[in-house]
Parts: sequence; C-alpha cells; structure tokens
Amino acid sequence: MSESIVECVPNFSEGRDSAILKEIVDAIEASGGVNVLDVDEGYNTNRTVVTFIGSPKDVEAAAFQGVATAGQLIDMRKHHGEHPRIGATDVLPFIPVSKMTMEDCVGIAQRVGARIGEELGIPVYLYDQAASSLERRNLAAVRSGEYEGLDEKLKDPNWQPDYGPTSYNPMSGATCVGAREFLIAYNINLNNADRRYANDIAYALRERGRWKRTGNIEPFYYKGDVVYFGQNGEFPCGPCDFIATSFEELKNHYSEEHGGDLIARYDDLGIDPKNPVGPVFDDGHFTDVKAIGWVIDEYNRAQISINLTNYKVSSPHEVLEMAREEAGKRGVIITGSELIGLMPFEALREAGLYYRRRAMKSTGIPVGDLLETAIQSMGLRDVSPFEVEDKLIGLSAPEGPLVDLSVLDFVDEVSRETPAPGGGSVAALSGALGSALTSMVANLSVGKSEFDDKYEYLCDIACRAQEIKDLLVRGVDADTKAFDSVLAGMRMPQDSEGEINARKEAMEEGYKDATSVPLDTAEVCLRCMELADQMADVTSVSMMSDVGTGCLMAEAGLRSAIYNVRINLPNISDQNFKQDVEKRIKELLSKAATLRDSVSGKIEATFEI
Repeated sequence: MSESIVECVPNFSEGRDSAILKEIVDAIEASGGVNVLDVDEGYNTNRTVVTFIGSPKDVEAAAFQGVATAGQLIDMRKHHGEHPRIGATDVLPFIPVSKMTMEDCVGIAQRVGARIGEELGIPVYLYDQAASSLERRNLAAVRSGEYEGLDEKLKDPNWQPDYGPTSYNPMSGATCVGAREFLIAYNINLNNADRRYANDIAYALRERGRWKRTGNIEPFYYKGDVVYFGQNGEFPCGPCDFIATSFEELKNHYSEEHGGDLIARYDDLGIDPKNPVGPVFDDGHFTDVKAIGWVIDEYNRAQISINLTNYKVSSPHEVLEMAREEAGKRGVIITGSELIGLMPFEALREAGLYYRRRAMKSTGIPVGDLLETAIQSMGLRDVSPFEVEDKLIGLSAPEGPLVDLSVLDFVDEVSRETPAPGGGSVAALSGALGSALTSMVANLSVGKSEFDDKYEYLCDIACRAQEIKDLLVRGVDADTKAFDSVLAGMRMPQDSEGEINARKEAMEEGYKDATSVPLDTAEVCLRCMELADQMADVTSVSMMSDVGTGCLMAEAGLRSAIYNVRINLPNISDQNFKQDVEKRIKELLSKAATLRDSVSGKIEATFEI
C-alpha cells in the first residue's frame, strides 16, 4: 500500500437483527472511500464486529456515520447478550496499518470522539493509547459497570466523559473511542458448557491473573480458599508461597524472583501499594492478554473469550497451547478455537511455523500449506468457517493474469502471435521452477533420519528457496507489465518540439524500467543457483539429479533474463546507466558459470556412468 491506511473496528451491540446491521454497514460504505473487510455477527453475544479500512479522512467520516446510524437503530434498553458492553456502539478503535503512526490514530480518535459527543449527544470515553488518563487506558476499567451501571457512573466526578453530555442517554448508552495496536479477538472452545471451567482457565491465562487461593485448588483452582492481604500482618506473594513481613520486602522479592514491578502491577489492579487490602492476586501466564469465560448456546459449549492486544508479545498459538496445558490439568479437552473478525497474516504464519517445527517438519513449504497447518493445528474450523482470503490482513500471494493460468494455457499464451508474454516471463518461470526443485529436495531431506542433525540448516535453505520462488513467480507478470511504460511513451503526441522531447524522455525511462525488471530476475536466479550449490553438499545421492535440474533451470532463467536486458540497452542513451548494467551482467554471468560448474561437478561425481 503506497497511501496512508487506517483500520477501524467498531463493535455494535446488535447481533440478531440483520436488517439493523445492514443499515449500519450500508451507512459506513455509503460514506465512501472505505473497504469493509469483515462483518462478524454474534447471536449469543448480541454483538457484531465490523472491520473496514481506508484513508484517514474516509475512515473518520465512515466511523462517524456508523455510530450515528447505530445510535438511531439500537435501543440499549432492550439489549441483552453475553459480552460486556456500555453502549449501542460499544467500542470504536482506530488502528494504524500503513504509513500511519499511533499518534495519528490518537488524533483521529479525538476528532471522531468530539463529533460523537457534540453532534450525537452520546457520552464518549477515550481509551487505550488515546486515553486522557492512565486509569482510562484499560478498556475493562472504562466499561466496568457496563450499560446498567452507566447512569451512576456518569454521576461520579472521576468518570466524567471526555466528550459529550454528562447526562445519561438511555437509548444509546456511551461509546468508548480509542487508538490501539492490532487486536485479535480469539475464542478457545471447551468440550463442555460449564462457564466456571472456562473462567478458571481464562484467569490463569490473562495478564490480570486471578485471586490467589489455597487448599482445594486441584484440579479446579476456583474451588480453593481466597488468600487476603493483612492476615496476621502478612504480605503473601501471588505467584509463589513466599510470605513477606512488609510490602517493601514483598516488592523486592517480586522483582528478584519474578522479574516484575509490583507497584506497577498493583496500580493496574487498582490496589493501593501503601495499604494493600482484599484478595492477593496471582499472575497470569501472559501479558497483553484479556480473557473471560462464557457459554455460547449456539455452540452448546463454553469458550474462553480472549483479546490479544499485542499478538507480537503474546501470540494466539502460544496462548492456545497454554490453555491446552491448563485444560489438561482439569480433565477438560480443548476442541478448537475461533477467530472473531480478522487477524494479521503474520500471526497465522508464525503459528504454522511453530507447529511445523514442533513436529520436526520442514518450514520451507508454500505459504498456503503453512497457513493450513496453523488452521488445522489450532482447530480454527471447529465451530465456524475459516477461509484465509476472508480472515487475514496482509496476505500477499503471487497473482496475475499469467500466473493464474494453467500450465497448458500459459504455454499456449506464449505460443500465440503476440509479443507478450515473451522471453522475460519465461525466464522468470524457469527460475521459479528451479527454486521450487531446490525447496523440494530440502523438504524431502528433512524427512530422512540421517539429516536430523541438519534440521535447521535444511529448513533455512527450503524457506529461502520458497521466498525466491515467490519472487520469480511475481516476475512472470511483472516482466510483461514492465514494457507498459515504453508503450505509453510511444503513444505520446509528437506534434511539437516540446512534445517530442517529453516523449523521448518518457520512452527512455520506460526502457530503463523494461531493463531493470529482467535484470532483477537474473539476480534472483543467481540466488537460486547458490542454494542449489549448498544443497548439493548435503543431500542424498538419490536426489542429486533434482538439485542439478534446479540449478540448470535457474541458470536458464538467469541467461534468458539477461538476453532481455541486452535487447533493451540500445534504446537507452544514459551511458552511466548502461555501463552499470553491463558491469552487473558480466558479474552475474561469471558467478553463474562458477556455480553451474560447482554443482555439475558434485553431481557427476555421484554417477557411476
């Protein structure tokens, strides 16, 4: 994406009336300039998560229209559902996607929040990165008391809204407007419908943790006796059995043994460190994780409902595996999981890599296969459909009119009486096939016991070969498009000296583009030959012919691409550009010959005849 892109993920307190939801989504789209990526309706939660992206200006306008329409159609006095909520538009977060900073999104949240308060008469609380105070950064704290407690909350001087009236709006409630990192809404499914079991595991996972208990805590922790501060002048540690005689001693112990800041921890929990009272809190397994348990009647099972507020710190698959461990202690089975809304492509890719490594399988496989590994391992189709095209942000697969053709159709297309696709596209495809063969040999080698000690090395080769393969597949269409700028220059008018000069300059730049693309292809093909040379040193004799074929296909791609570079050079007058290209060509051909001879020598040495 070359332009500034921001994402907005409003949560509306309606999941049962499709007509109302359609009007809200239509209002968002009618604002113009935004792309609605996902509408995730929840019947039991009576809540719908809408995801849309666009330019900052367009997203601001669309977000306001969505809130305005929801305020007209959703009556909170009649609302009931499983999920915590405070208003018709419960939360309205803005997330930076491309060429946007968090500060930019904070500004959007402030502007939209002010409009909602002033023009719609709905109380607005800023939260997360847009919060006006530290106490309001945590959404759970802002939403505490929910809609039913909002009337009293508005009377509290400490909880006056950031924008809008301080009076109660019974129909629309209030709206929490924020700026945050990408949040993954993720549910883990249990094999029963007992909310207590889901909560017991959720509290062990979440950053907030749980009340420390003793006694009857196995297998179900919630059955134990709660430990309180101040009993016999003692200061118990939450995560372990240590008991201090003062808060200072406890603080030092917590820092030394658990690596945490106890004062910051108490601030997050709302406990006064100078006078701690009430239950002692045990730490959760993860930071940047919020979790509760609930029961979804539609699925007839309990779920652990999780918000991952920074998936780079606490990833979905890590949280899932810990939930499986905690469930196992309780005799509970995790049957799968469910994604609400969207998730970044990278998060699912990392999950695929994790499960492949765990099984000692090669990680250098096609992206689609890697994602499918993650989907199956995490049980993401357990209770609802999961299609990567609909659920991932940032998925960039090679595509184009040529690479989308079948093999036969592509060969036929090359054979027709048209100049494109031509040698440049065929060169890129030749290199891609060579890299695919190299990856195949590495992947097959991983499965053989004699290569177990080279697992990481082979995975690295396979992964790099996959990356090269994908680059060259993209080059198949890129080469055809590269000549478009030349054709555009040819079509320019030449009725005056100024137009003739402009046309000449445009064609010069067009030929440079048409030269640079196949030159890039040649350089990528050389990288494939380097991998083939590495593979020839480690693979078994039975696969050496595939290594050699991969190397020769890559060399064919390199030399063919260079032909396409040279054919364009006479049309370029920039001598410095031409000299630089000619130098690079000479280096490429020399290195390619050396690598070809190296691989060929290793292969020939394995043949008896």
